[in-house]
Amino acid sequence: MSAPAPSPLAIVDAEPLPRQDEVLTDAALAFVAELHRLFTPRRDELLARRAERRAEIARTSTLDFLPETAAIRADDSWKVAPAPAALNDRRVEITGPTDRKMTINALNSGARVWLADFEDASAPTWENVVLGQLNLIDAYARNIDFTDPRSGKSYALKDADQLATVVMRPRGWHLEERHLRFDGRPVPGALVDFGLYFFHNAKRLIELGKGPYFYLPKTESHLEARLWNEIFVFAQEYVGIPQGTVRATVLIETITAAYEMEEILYELRDHAAGLNAGRWDYLFSIVKNFRDGGRKFVLPDRNAVTMTAPFMRAYTELLVRTCHKRGAHAIGGMAAFIPSRRDAEVNKVAFEKVRADKDREAGDGFDGSWVAHPDLVPIAMESFDKVLGDKPNQKDRLREDVDVKAADLIAIDSLDARPTYDGLVNAVQVGVRYIEAWLRGLGAVAIFNLMEDAATAEISRSQIWQWINAGVVVERDGAELPVTPELAREVAAAELAAIRAEIGEEAFAAGNWQQAHDLLLQVSLDADYADFLTLPAYEQLVG
Repeated sequence: MSAPAPSPLAIVDAEPLPRQDEVLTDAALAFVAELHRLFTPRRDELLARRAERRAEIARTSTLDFLPETAAIRADDSWKVAPAPAALNDRRVEITGPTDRKMTINALNSGARVWLADFEDASAPTWENVVLGQLNLIDAYARNIDFTDPRSGKSYALKDADQLATVVMRPRGWHLEERHLRFDGRPVPGALVDFGLYFFHNAKRLIELGKGPYFYLPKTESHLEARLWNEIFVFAQEYVGIPQGTVRATVLIETITAAYEMEEILYELRDHAAGLNAGRWDYLFSIVKNFRDGGRKFVLPDRNAVTMTAPFMRAYTELLVRTCHKRGAHAIGGMAAFIPSRRDAEVNKVAFEKVRADKDREAGDGFDGSWVAHPDLVPIAMESFDKVLGDKPNQKDRLREDVDVKAADLIAIDSLDARPTYDGLVNAVQVGVRYIEAWLRGLGAVAIFNLMEDAATAEISRSQIWQWINAGVVVERDGAELPVTPELAREVAAAELAAIRAEIGEEAFAAGNWQQAHDLLLQVSLDADYADFLTLPAYEQLVG
C-alpha cells in the first residue's frame, strides 16, 4: 500500500510537541483537510445566519417556535435511533479536560460517562489540543499512566469494565485553530478536534464495544445540527464504518436552540443520543440575544438564577418531554462544587445542595446528570439509583403533563431576585480569576470551591455589560448606586489589589493578572458586544 499523500494543511507557529507525529499523521491531517474543504463553507454561512437572527431578535425582543418546521413537531411517528449499549445508562456523567491525570481519574471515577472536553473546560493551546488527543489514544490502547511530580502519587487505569464511556466535546463552530491552515486560512477548531479524534479512534472504539460519541456545543439551530449530521455521514463512509455508529448529544445551551429541540433531534435522528441542559451558557445566550430588550430581560446575580426559576423550569421540563417523546436521553446540568479538604462544614452544606439538585432532576425525568468532581459521583448516583433502580434510564416517562409556551422560555421578569452590588463584585472576581488561568492554558479552574469553565466567565462579563447598558441600580451601604463603567472599573481595581495582597508580589508578577483584568473590562464595557469572550482571549493566548 502506498504512503498517503502529504496533507495540504500547514502547521504554523507551533513548537514541536513530544509524540505529536502520532496524532498529526499525514493520513489524519488529510482527513481534517477534506472535512475543511467540504464543510467549512457551510459553517461560514451558518455563522452569518447567527448574526442575522440576532439582529431580528434585537428588532422584535421575542422568539417563537418555527412555523416552517411545525410538521416535524406534529409528526409523532419519528424517533431517534436506539441507544447503543454503551450509552444506554448515563445516570452520572463527569466532565473535564483531557490532560493526562484527568483522563485517568475521569475514566476511573465510577461515572457512567466522561465528557472529555476540548471546549469550555480546555484553553485551546496547541499543547492542549494535540496532547489531549494523544491522551485519549493512549487511554484506549491502555498505554497511559501518570505520576504527580509534586505528591509522587501514581495513577493508572482500572479494569476495562470499570471505566466510563467517553463522549468527546469538540470546540464550538465560532472558534478557529490558528496552528492548522489551509490555503492560508485557519481550520475551524471543531473540525480539527472532531477529525483527529474520529480518525484515530473510531475503529478502535468499535473493537472495545463502544463507538465515536460526541457532545455538540453552542448549537444555535437545527441547520447547524444538519451540518453535523452531514459530517458524520461523510466521516463514517471515509473510514469505512457503518452509518449510525456515531452518536451525538447536543447541548441545548443557547436560547435559540431551546425553540428547536425537536428539529435538532430530527436532523440528527440516525446519530442522536440525547440533549443536555447547560445552565451558564444558556443564561449567557439569553443576555447576548436580548441585550437590547430592556429591563424585562435583566438577569439578577448569576447564583440567584437557579434551575427552579420559572423560565429555567420551562426549559428543562420541555427538554425532558422532547427527548422522551423522541426516544432520546435527557441529561441534566452541572454540579460544579469542588470538595474542600479542610472544611467539613462547607462540604456538608454543598453536598446537601448537590443532593437536592440531583433529586430534583431525577424526579423530573432526566436520565442522568453532570458532576465536576469524582467525590460527587456517589451523591448523584444515589439520586438516580433511587428513581431508576435497575432500569438504565426513564425514557418511558413521557412527561405529557408538560405544556410550555413560547413566552415561558423568555419570561425572565418572572424572577423575584434583583441585581446586587455583591453580585457585581462576584462577577468581577470570578471573571478576572478565570481569565487569568485561561491565559495560562487552564480551562477548568477551581474558584471559591466551584469548578468553573469558560461559560462562567461568559455569564459574568455579560451580566456586567447588561447591567451597565440597562441602567441597573444596586444598593451599597444603604445607598442606591447606578452600575456604570466607572463602578465596574472601581470594583475591578479593588479585586486586582486584593489578589495581589492574597498571593504576594512574586506570584502576582508571574501571572497574567493585569492582562486578565484588562480583558474582562474590554469585553464588559465595550459598546460593541463581543459574541464570545474566547475570541479576543484566543488572540492573547500563548501556545
